[in-house]
Formats: sequence, structure tokens, C-alpha cells
Amino acid sequence: MNAIGSAPPPPAEAAGPGTVLALRDVNTFRGPAHVLRKVSVSVRNGETVCLVGRNGAGKTTTMDSIMGLLPVRSGAVVYRGREITALGPYLRARMGIGYAPDDCGIFPDLTVAEHLRIGQWLAPGPRAAGGGSAVADPAGAIYDLFPELRRLLGRKGLHLSGGEKKMVAIARSMALRPAVLLLDEAFEGLAPAVVNRFADAVRKIQAMGISMLIAESNVMSAAKVADRLYVIDRGEIIFDGTPAEVFRHEGVMRTIRG
Repeated sequence: MNAIGSAPPPPAEAAGPGTVLALRDVNTFRGPAHVLRKVSVSVRNGETVCLVGRNGAGKTTTMDSIMGLLPVRSGAVVYRGREITALGPYLRARMGIGYAPDDCGIFPDLTVAEHLRIGQWLAPGPRAAGGGSAVADPAGAIYDLFPELRRLLGRKGLHLSGGEKKMVAIARSMALRPAVLLLDEAFEGLAPAVVNRFADAVRKIQAMGISMLIAESNVMSAAKVADRLYVIDRGEIIFDGTPAEVFRHEGVMRTIRG
């Protein structure tokens, strides 16, 4: 465990064998603002890692840096042992990195079925760097996660509820047959009963052997699904360890709660 006042977290490569995705000392800017400051995180094969922090702490910037939606000023993004820092977002997707963004990214004039076809369109073709997927039957996996999507296939994005949009965003990324899935604020804005519903979906994805990195503001929601978590504050990683460990660290918990 690393926390406030202790040594900084180790480089991503030092996270142990079987690391599928890692950031190493990443610095990222949004315009003139220096948002990420030497961020190092890692996700191992089949592991669910949560990145926890308050709004504005740098969670979405971390996700955008992994996907190539924001340029990394320095440091490296590594996927299955290959540095992908300079690759375009669509190439990262074709390698097997799925992404459900915090705003869901739903097109108002496309139907649910058309959104799913976007993922299917990106998925074909050989994947570089051993980016195979544990999802042999994407359609079956999607409807097992969210059976209600069957009745929504003809509905346009404009007419989806917030929870339905989150389902479609995750389903679209699953249609890609990902090896790694990035979920940004998957539980935000949902009623407690719906949070439990999405936590169940995450556990089903875990059972498929898919690695996940989940950005989350609520540490209680993160603890429902995380094998391990990082806490980010003001663009710096201030803790890494298990959910049980973070609850025992009063300083980190105060930071999370603001």
C-alpha cells in the first residue's frame, strides 16, 4: 500500500507479471492546465482496478490519456508490453481497449442497434500485440449483461434515460470484444438500486476474464467491485492498495470526501 506521506507508487512495469495496461509517469495538460502529474497506474490480466477521486481530480483526463483522446506530454502508455503513447484512439480500440466515457458518448440520432454496430465495425481484423479478447460471443454477452437492451434496439439515443445511455455505452464497448474495458463514472447519477444493478454487470464482466479500469467518485461504489484501487487528487496518485486498506487510512478518506 502507498498513501499520503509515503514513497511514491512504483513505475507501471513494476506492478508485477501479467500487466495488461499501464501508465508510467504520465504528464498530461488540458490547454495550459497541467492536470496529470507523473501518474503511474497498472491493471493486471483479469483484474478490476478503480481510480477514485473527487470531481476535477484527474480521473477523466487519465482515461482520455489512455485512449489517446488527449496527448501525453511525457511518460508512456503501455498495452500488453507495447508502448502505444503515439497511437491514434481508433488503433487502440482495434487492439482491444474498450471505453465507455463519462458522458456516455451517445449519438442522439442513432438507434441502440446502430450504436452496437459501431463497436462491431471496429472489432474485425487482426489485433496487434496479442490483443485477443475473452468475449467469444459479444451479442450474447451484451444481452446477458443488459437483457433490457433487446427491447430498446430501435430506440434513438435522444430518447434514452441516463441509465439506459450508460448501458448502451458499456454494451457498445463490449461489442468491440475488448481485452481491457475502461469505464468512466459508470455509477454516477444512478439511484442506489441501479448502482447495484451496474455492479452486478461489472461482476459478470469480471467473470469473463476482462480486465477493467473504472473511474469512480464514490469510494463505496468502487469498493463493491474493485480488486485494487488508486486514489487520485489534484492530478497525483496519493494511494494504491485494496479497498479494505483505503478505509483504514483516515487521511486518504478525508481527501476523497473533500
